[in-house]
Amino acid sequence: MKAEIRSMSGAVLLGMAQWAWALQVPGPVVDGDWLAANRTVVTVLDVRPNLKSFLTAPRFETDAKTGNKILAELGGHIPGASPVQNSSIRAERTFGSLKVKFMLPERSEFEKLARGWGVQAGRPIVIAAAGRDPQDFNAAARLYWQFKVFGEDNIAIVNGGTAAWIAEGREVAVAPTKLAAGDWVAKAERTELIATSQDVEAAIATDTAQLVDARSTPEYFGLTKKSTVSGYGHIAGAKNVSSELLTTEGNATRMRSAATYRDIYKASGIDPHLPAITYCNTGVLAAGNWFVLSEILGNNRVRLYDGSLHKWTLEGRPLRAVAPL
Repeated sequence: MKAEIRSMSGAVLLGMAQWAWALQVPGPVVDGDWLAANRTVVTVLDVRPNLKSFLTAPRFETDAKTGNKILAELGGHIPGASPVQNSSIRAERTFGSLKVKFMLPERSEFEKLARGWGVQAGRPIVIAAAGRDPQDFNAAARLYWQFKVFGEDNIAIVNGGTAAWIAEGREVAVAPTKLAAGDWVAKAERTELIATSQDVEAAIATDTAQLVDARSTPEYFGLTKKSTVSGYGHIAGAKNVSSELLTTEGNATRMRSAATYRDIYKASGIDPHLPAITYCNTGVLAAGNWFVLSEILGNNRVRLYDGSLHKWTLEGRPLRAVAPL
């Protein structure tokens, strides 16, 4: 009888494990309530520029008028989250004699990275950005895009990231996370998600895809530039939708509604339902526009130009800029 009970208990536990493993994210974006309810059966990847803050307590200030506590400095992490350094997710690639930084890693290299973060095959992945700056969302979107390129579909971004999680008064951890052994398997590249320099040239020549420049307006016009780009201005025919428009400001930067996104693109001269190629300086800001157009607005004809203007100008290709002072 005891053996039968043990056998039944084992079967129940196995069934529960299989049920947990079969969990699917409800969409490309999840909120804090969903994550809190499912945190123990998903892999949370905390992507941020400063991993030192991952292990330090958040700092709060008290609003003099309301008496409410306000998150002043990000610290700590969602319990069980795996830390991911922004700069570690991309790699240098060689194209002929040209070495290009900030690119999508090779399949085997990205698989190794994911396993090092404790990502397990079949287990849902939830990406949490820092959530303090509008640009944080793009880092999460870039990591999401890379997983999608290598075949992962059971993946989402938590709205507002770690900052929203903390602002909502949820449990915060400061101790290092004990990571499970990762066994995630990358699949062949989904080339339909990636744009090359040749694809961009074809879009310019044939007007078959809209070009969406995700950088700041001064960079778009060629008034300023980043050191990663060898020229000033934008690709001919591109429209500017700065990535700073994609999230709200405040204590935690959150995504906007689908209706707001549609209006932003239309007002910027972009039809959110037609083919598009997003780009920026190196391919991070472009990921925010790709995510919104593809995952939130459902446009399956959007590609991200990997390497973006860093690669474009290394290849000696032209840019359009306003007249210099």
